[in-house]
Amino acid sequence: MNEQTLKGEWMVLKGKMKEQWGKLTDDDLDVLEGKRDQLAGSLTKRYGYAKDEAERQIREFDDRIARDVRV
Repeated sequence: MNEQTLKGEWMVLKGKMKEQWGKLTDDDLDVLEGKRDQLAGSLTKRYGYAKDEAERQIREFDDRIARDVRV
């Protein structure tokens, strides 16, 4: 996969993340690019979630995105 395709995929994912978690800013998402492990921290900061809750939401998001891709 070339760099342009990767950037396009990130833009789609970024849009889906904004739909799911509207309190995340563009700056938050720019920092997260390629750093999925930091998403839980951003959700904790913006929403006040406990770490376990943030990770649960991320797993559900991942599952939903995976189902959408398979369709």
